[in-house]
Amino acid sequence: MVYIKSDFCTCHKAKHMSADPGMPEGTESEHHKNGQVADAYTGNWVDHRAPAWTRPYLRLSRADRPIGTWLLLLPCWWGLTLAAAMDGFVLFDLWIAVGCTIGAFLMRGAGCTWNDITDRNFDGQVERTRSRPLPSGQVTVKQALVWMFIQMGISALVLITFNLNTILLALSSLIFVAIYPFAKRFTWWPQAFLGLAFNFGALVAWTAHRGVLETPAVLLYIAGIIWTLFYDTIYAHQDKEDDAMIGVKSTARLFGDNTAAWLRRFLMLSVSVMALAVISAVIMKGNVLALVIAIGGPWAFGMHLMTQIRRLKIDDPDACLRLFRENRNTGLIPALFFAVSAML
Repeated sequence: MVYIKSDFCTCHKAKHMSADPGMPEGTESEHHKNGQVADAYTGNWVDHRAPAWTRPYLRLSRADRPIGTWLLLLPCWWGLTLAAAMDGFVLFDLWIAVGCTIGAFLMRGAGCTWNDITDRNFDGQVERTRSRPLPSGQVTVKQALVWMFIQMGISALVLITFNLNTILLALSSLIFVAIYPFAKRFTWWPQAFLGLAFNFGALVAWTAHRGVLETPAVLLYIAGIIWTLFYDTIYAHQDKEDDAMIGVKSTARLFGDNTAAWLRRFLMLSVSVMALAVISAVIMKGNVLALVIAIGGPWAFGMHLMTQIRRLKIDDPDACLRLFRENRNTGLIPALFFAVSAML
Protein backbone atom coordinates (compact mmCIF):
# COMPACT_ATOMS: atom_id res chain seq x y z
CA MET A 1 0.00 0.00 0.00
CA VAL A 2 1.74 3.07 -1.17
CA TYR A 3 0.51 6.41 -2.02
CA ILE A 4 0.22 8.67 -4.96
CA LYS A 5 -0.64 9.88 -8.35
CA SER A 6 0.17 10.04 -11.95
CA ASP A 7 -1.14 9.61 -15.64
CA PHE A 8 -1.49 9.51 -13.31
CA CYS A 9 -1.67 13.05 -12.18
CA THR A 10 1.61 14.47 -13.10
CA CYS A 11 2.23 17.99 -14.25
CA HIS A 12 2.26 17.09 -17.91
CA LYS A 13 0.00 19.22 -20.11
CA ALA A 14 -0.19 18.66 -23.83
CA LYS A 15 -2.77 20.51 -25.83
CA HIS A 16 -1.67 18.84 -29.05
CA MET A 17 -2.41 15.27 -27.90
CA SER A 18 -5.67 13.47 -28.52
CA ALA A 19 -7.28 11.61 -25.62
CA ASP A 20 -6.51 8.18 -27.03
CA PRO A 21 -4.33 6.99 -29.91
CA GLY A 22 -7.45 5.95 -31.80
CA MET A 23 -9.37 9.17 -31.36
CA PRO A 24 -9.50 11.28 -34.53
CA GLU A 25 -7.88 14.69 -34.36
CA GLY A 26 -10.32 17.51 -33.85
CA THR A 27 -12.80 15.53 -31.76
CA GLU A 28 -11.38 16.44 -28.36
CA SER A 29 -14.10 18.98 -27.53
CA GLU A 30 -16.73 16.36 -28.39
CA HIS A 31 -14.89 13.86 -26.21
CA HIS A 32 -15.28 15.90 -23.05
CA LYS A 33 -18.33 18.04 -23.78
CA ASN A 34 -20.26 16.28 -21.00
CA GLY A 35 -17.52 16.69 -18.42
CA GLN A 36 -15.25 13.98 -19.78
CA VAL A 37 -11.55 14.61 -19.36
CA ALA A 38 -9.59 14.93 -22.59
CA ASP A 39 -6.95 12.27 -21.87
CA ALA A 40 -9.29 9.62 -20.42
CA TYR A 41 -9.57 6.17 -21.96
CA THR A 42 -12.32 5.93 -24.58
CA GLY A 43 -15.24 3.91 -23.20
CA ASN A 44 -14.00 4.06 -19.60
CA TRP A 45 -16.44 2.99 -16.87
CA VAL A 46 -16.46 6.35 -15.10
CA ASP A 47 -17.91 8.28 -18.06
CA HIS A 48 -20.36 5.56 -19.08
CA ARG A 49 -21.40 3.56 -16.00
CA ALA A 50 -20.75 5.53 -12.82
CA PRO A 51 -23.63 7.56 -11.34
CA ALA A 52 -23.53 11.10 -12.74
CA TRP A 53 -22.99 12.77 -9.36
CA THR A 54 -19.84 10.69 -8.69
CA ARG A 55 -18.13 11.35 -12.00
CA PRO A 56 -16.35 14.63 -11.17
CA TYR A 57 -14.84 13.04 -8.06
CA LEU A 58 -13.82 9.84 -9.83
CA ARG A 59 -12.23 11.96 -12.56
CA LEU A 60 -10.27 13.82 -9.87
CA SER A 61 -9.02 10.41 -8.73
CA ARG A 62 -8.07 9.42 -12.31
CA ALA A 63 -10.36 6.39 -12.08
CA ASP A 64 -10.93 6.89 -15.82
CA ARG A 65 -7.17 6.39 -16.34
CA PRO A 66 -6.14 3.24 -14.42
CA ILE A 67 -2.49 3.05 -15.47
CA GLY A 68 -1.40 5.18 -12.52
CA THR A 69 -2.98 2.77 -10.05
CA TRP A 70 -1.11 -0.10 -11.68
CA LEU A 71 2.22 1.72 -11.50
CA LEU A 72 1.64 2.44 -7.82
CA LEU A 73 0.50 -1.10 -7.06
CA LEU A 74 3.18 -3.10 -8.88
CA PRO A 75 6.09 -2.22 -6.54
CA CYS A 76 3.86 -3.44 -3.69
CA TRP A 77 3.53 -6.79 -5.40
CA TRP A 78 7.29 -6.84 -6.04
CA GLY A 79 7.97 -6.35 -2.34
CA LEU A 80 5.45 -8.98 -1.28
CA THR A 81 6.49 -11.68 -3.74
CA LEU A 82 10.24 -11.17 -3.24
CA ALA A 83 9.79 -11.31 0.53
CA ALA A 84 7.83 -14.54 0.07
CA ALA A 85 10.66 -15.88 -2.09
CA MET A 86 12.77 -15.85 1.07
CA ASP A 87 10.44 -17.79 3.34
CA GLY A 88 7.34 -18.82 1.39
CA PHE A 89 3.80 -17.48 1.18
CA VAL A 90 1.47 -17.43 4.18
CA LEU A 91 -2.30 -16.92 4.28
CA PHE A 92 -1.99 -13.29 5.43
CA ASP A 93 -0.16 -12.51 2.18
CA LEU A 94 -3.50 -12.72 0.39
CA TRP A 95 -4.76 -9.83 2.50
CA ILE A 96 -1.51 -7.92 1.94
CA ALA A 97 -2.03 -8.21 -1.83
CA VAL A 98 -5.69 -7.17 -1.58
CA GLY A 99 -4.97 -4.40 0.92
CA CYS A 100 -2.23 -2.99 -1.27
CA THR A 101 -4.61 -3.00 -4.23
CA ILE A 102 -7.26 -1.09 -2.30
CA GLY A 103 -4.68 1.28 -0.88
CA ALA A 104 -3.08 1.93 -4.27
CA PHE A 105 -6.45 2.82 -5.80
CA LEU A 106 -7.47 5.11 -2.94
CA MET A 107 -4.15 6.81 -2.33
CA ARG A 108 -3.41 7.25 -6.01
CA GLY A 109 -6.79 8.98 -6.11
CA ALA A 110 -5.98 11.13 -3.09
CA GLY A 111 -2.61 12.04 -4.55
CA CYS A 112 -4.14 12.96 -7.90
CA THR A 113 -6.69 15.12 -6.15
CA TRP A 114 -3.89 16.90 -4.27
CA ASN A 115 -1.97 17.32 -7.52
CA ASP A 116 -4.97 18.89 -9.24
CA ILE A 117 -5.54 21.27 -6.35
CA THR A 118 -1.94 22.50 -6.49
CA ASP A 119 -1.90 22.60 -10.32
CA ARG A 120 -5.31 24.14 -10.94
CA ASN A 121 -3.87 27.40 -12.29
CA PHE A 122 -1.52 25.56 -14.68
CA ASP A 123 -4.34 23.28 -15.82
CA GLY A 124 -6.59 26.19 -16.68
CA GLN A 125 -4.01 27.56 -19.14
CA VAL A 126 -3.67 24.42 -21.24
CA GLU A 127 -6.26 23.10 -23.68
CA ARG A 128 -5.99 19.42 -22.75
CA THR A 129 -6.18 19.98 -18.99
CA ARG A 130 -8.89 22.64 -19.00
CA SER A 131 -11.41 19.78 -19.05
CA ARG A 132 -10.27 18.49 -15.64
CA PRO A 133 -12.83 18.85 -12.83
CA LEU A 134 -11.24 21.79 -11.00
CA PRO A 135 -10.42 24.17 -13.89
CA SER A 136 -13.66 23.26 -15.66
CA GLY A 137 -15.70 24.09 -12.55
CA GLN A 138 -17.17 20.61 -11.99
CA VAL A 139 -15.97 20.74 -8.36
CA THR A 140 -14.68 23.44 -6.03
CA VAL A 141 -11.36 23.39 -4.20
CA LYS A 142 -13.21 22.79 -0.92
CA GLN A 143 -15.06 19.81 -2.39
CA ALA A 144 -11.79 18.43 -3.76
CA LEU A 145 -10.12 18.71 -0.35
CA VAL A 146 -13.01 16.88 1.32
CA TRP A 147 -12.82 14.13 -1.32
CA MET A 148 -9.06 13.82 -0.81
CA PHE A 149 -9.46 13.29 2.94
CA ILE A 150 -12.28 10.78 2.44
CA GLN A 151 -9.99 8.65 0.26
CA MET A 152 -7.15 8.96 2.76
CA GLY A 153 -9.45 8.02 5.63
CA ILE A 154 -10.68 4.84 3.97
CA SER A 155 -7.13 3.90 3.07
CA ALA A 156 -6.11 4.40 6.71
CA LEU A 157 -8.66 1.76 7.73
CA VAL A 158 -6.81 -0.72 5.51
CA LEU A 159 -3.41 0.38 6.74
CA ILE A 160 -4.15 -0.22 10.42
CA THR A 161 -4.62 -3.94 9.72
CA PHE A 162 -0.85 -4.22 9.21
CA ASN A 163 2.00 -4.23 11.73
CA LEU A 164 3.35 -1.05 13.31
CA ASN A 165 6.50 -0.88 11.16
CA THR A 166 4.40 -1.08 8.03
CA ILE A 167 2.09 1.68 9.26
CA LEU A 168 5.01 4.00 10.05
CA LEU A 169 6.62 3.36 6.66
CA ALA A 170 3.39 4.05 4.80
CA LEU A 171 2.83 7.29 6.70
CA SER A 172 6.36 8.46 5.94
CA SER A 173 5.67 8.15 2.21
CA LEU A 174 3.19 11.02 2.51
CA ILE A 175 6.12 13.43 2.72
CA PHE A 176 7.04 12.67 -0.89
CA VAL A 177 3.39 12.72 -1.94
CA ALA A 178 3.03 16.24 -0.56
CA ILE A 179 6.24 17.52 -2.17
CA TYR A 180 5.90 15.94 -5.60
CA PRO A 181 3.45 18.42 -7.24
CA PHE A 182 5.88 21.26 -6.48
CA ALA A 183 9.02 19.47 -7.70
CA LYS A 184 8.53 20.52 -11.33
CA ARG A 185 8.79 24.13 -10.19
CA PHE A 186 12.29 23.84 -8.70
CA THR A 187 14.08 20.87 -10.33
CA TRP A 188 14.61 19.33 -13.74
CA TRP A 189 14.13 15.93 -12.06
CA PRO A 190 10.50 15.86 -10.86
CA GLN A 191 10.37 12.27 -12.12
CA ALA A 192 12.78 11.35 -9.32
CA PHE A 193 10.38 12.73 -6.73
CA LEU A 194 7.59 10.77 -8.36
CA GLY A 195 9.74 7.65 -8.09
CA LEU A 196 10.44 8.27 -4.41
CA ALA A 197 6.71 8.35 -3.73
CA PHE A 198 5.45 5.80 -6.24
CA ASN A 199 7.71 2.93 -5.21
CA PHE A 200 7.23 3.04 -1.45
CA GLY A 201 5.00 0.01 -1.83
CA ALA A 202 8.08 -2.17 -2.23
CA LEU A 203 9.12 -1.21 1.32
CA VAL A 204 5.60 -1.34 2.73
CA ALA A 205 4.59 -4.75 1.36
CA TRP A 206 7.94 -6.30 2.24
CA THR A 207 7.58 -5.10 5.83
CA ALA A 208 3.96 -6.23 5.98
CA HIS A 209 5.16 -9.78 5.18
CA ARG A 210 8.49 -9.89 7.04
CA GLY A 211 7.73 -7.54 9.93
CA VAL A 212 10.91 -5.49 9.45
CA LEU A 213 12.52 -3.49 6.66
CA GLU A 214 15.56 -5.25 5.17
CA THR A 215 18.22 -4.58 2.54
CA PRO A 216 16.56 -6.43 -0.37
CA ALA A 217 13.48 -4.23 -0.01
CA VAL A 218 15.58 -1.07 -0.09
CA LEU A 219 17.35 -2.28 -3.23
CA LEU A 220 13.99 -3.10 -4.82
CA TYR A 221 12.78 0.40 -3.93
CA ILE A 222 15.81 1.96 -5.63
CA ALA A 223 15.26 -0.19 -8.73
CA GLY A 224 11.66 1.04 -8.84
CA ILE A 225 12.72 4.68 -8.59
CA ILE A 226 15.01 4.23 -11.58
CA TRP A 227 12.20 2.48 -13.48
CA THR A 228 9.96 5.47 -12.78
CA LEU A 229 12.60 7.76 -14.31
CA PHE A 230 12.42 5.53 -17.39
CA TYR A 231 8.66 5.46 -17.97
CA ASP A 232 7.82 8.95 -16.78
CA THR A 233 10.46 10.51 -19.01
CA ILE A 234 8.70 8.86 -21.94
CA TYR A 235 5.37 10.17 -20.64
CA ALA A 236 6.73 13.70 -20.23
CA HIS A 237 7.75 13.88 -23.90
CA GLN A 238 4.06 14.24 -24.77
CA ASP A 239 3.97 17.64 -23.14
CA LYS A 240 7.43 19.11 -23.55
CA GLU A 241 6.33 22.00 -25.77
CA ASP A 242 3.58 23.12 -23.41
CA ASP A 243 5.80 22.53 -20.39
CA ALA A 244 8.38 24.87 -21.93
CA MET A 245 5.75 27.57 -22.51
CA ILE A 246 4.45 27.52 -18.94
CA GLY A 247 7.85 27.00 -17.30
CA VAL A 248 7.43 23.43 -16.08
CA LYS A 249 10.61 21.35 -15.79
CA SER A 250 10.99 17.65 -16.62
CA THR A 251 13.60 15.06 -17.54
CA ALA A 252 12.11 14.97 -21.04
CA ARG A 253 13.04 18.63 -21.54
CA LEU A 254 16.39 18.08 -19.82
CA PHE A 255 17.43 15.07 -21.93
CA GLY A 256 15.92 16.19 -25.24
CA ASP A 257 17.35 14.28 -28.19
CA ASN A 258 19.59 12.28 -25.83
CA THR A 259 16.58 10.62 -24.21
CA ALA A 260 17.23 7.16 -25.65
CA ALA A 261 20.76 7.13 -24.23
CA TRP A 262 19.46 8.11 -20.81
CA LEU A 263 16.75 5.45 -20.97
CA ARG A 264 19.39 2.81 -21.69
CA ARG A 265 21.27 3.94 -18.57
CA PHE A 266 18.10 3.76 -16.50
CA LEU A 267 17.38 0.28 -17.89
CA MET A 268 20.82 -1.07 -16.97
CA LEU A 269 20.77 0.49 -13.51
CA SER A 270 17.26 -0.67 -12.69
CA VAL A 271 17.92 -4.25 -13.82
CA SER A 272 21.25 -4.39 -11.97
CA VAL A 273 19.86 -3.10 -8.70
CA MET A 274 16.82 -5.37 -8.93
CA ALA A 275 19.13 -8.34 -9.53
CA LEU A 276 21.09 -7.41 -6.39
CA ALA A 277 17.81 -7.29 -4.47
CA VAL A 278 16.91 -10.77 -5.73
CA ILE A 279 20.30 -12.28 -4.92
CA SER A 280 20.40 -10.78 -1.42
CA ALA A 281 16.88 -12.06 -0.72
CA VAL A 282 16.89 -15.55 -2.24
CA ILE A 283 20.47 -16.78 -1.93
CA MET A 284 20.07 -17.57 1.77
CA LYS A 285 17.19 -19.90 0.90
CA GLY A 286 19.69 -22.35 -0.53
CA ASN A 287 17.43 -23.30 -3.44
CA VAL A 288 19.31 -22.90 -6.72
CA LEU A 289 16.23 -23.29 -8.92
CA ALA A 290 14.34 -20.67 -6.90
CA LEU A 291 17.27 -18.27 -7.30
CA VAL A 292 17.54 -18.86 -11.06
CA ILE A 293 13.82 -18.25 -11.59
CA ALA A 294 13.84 -15.14 -9.40
CA ILE A 295 16.82 -13.72 -11.32
CA GLY A 296 14.80 -14.25 -14.48
CA GLY A 297 12.51 -11.45 -13.27
CA PRO A 298 15.00 -8.59 -13.68
CA TRP A 299 16.26 -10.09 -16.94
CA ALA A 300 12.79 -10.29 -18.53
CA PHE A 301 11.93 -6.88 -17.07
CA GLY A 302 14.97 -5.40 -18.83
CA MET A 303 14.13 -7.07 -22.12
CA HIS A 304 10.66 -5.53 -22.05
CA LEU A 305 12.15 -2.09 -21.39
CA MET A 306 14.54 -2.58 -24.31
CA THR A 307 11.63 -3.13 -26.69
CA GLN A 308 10.25 0.23 -25.57
CA ILE A 309 13.52 2.01 -26.35
CA ARG A 310 13.60 0.45 -29.81
CA ARG A 311 10.14 1.85 -30.58
CA LEU A 312 10.64 5.24 -28.94
CA LYS A 313 9.56 8.30 -30.95
CA ILE A 314 9.97 11.29 -28.68
CA ASP A 315 8.16 13.65 -31.07
CA ASP A 316 5.09 11.43 -31.41
CA PRO A 317 2.84 12.05 -28.37
CA ASP A 318 0.52 9.13 -29.10
CA ALA A 319 3.46 6.73 -29.42
CA CYS A 320 4.85 7.99 -26.11
CA LEU A 321 1.51 7.41 -24.43
CA ARG A 322 1.30 3.86 -25.78
CA LEU A 323 4.82 3.05 -24.56
CA PHE A 324 4.11 4.58 -21.18
CA ARG A 325 1.01 2.43 -20.74
CA GLU A 326 2.97 -0.71 -21.65
CA ASN A 327 4.78 -0.38 -18.33
CA ARG A 328 1.90 -2.09 -16.60
CA ASN A 329 3.01 -5.32 -18.30
CA THR A 330 6.66 -4.47 -17.68
CA GLY A 331 6.03 -4.24 -13.96
CA LEU A 332 3.99 -7.42 -13.80
CA ILE A 333 6.94 -9.47 -15.10
CA PRO A 334 9.16 -9.40 -11.96
CA ALA A 335 6.17 -10.04 -9.68
CA LEU A 336 5.33 -13.18 -11.67
CA PHE A 337 8.89 -14.52 -11.54
CA PHE A 338 9.23 -13.76 -7.82
CA ALA A 339 5.90 -15.45 -7.07
CA VAL A 340 6.95 -18.63 -8.87
CA SER A 341 10.26 -18.60 -7.00
CA ALA A 342 8.39 -18.24 -3.70
CA MET A 343 6.44 -21.44 -4.40
CA LEU A 344 9.58 -23.59 -4.81
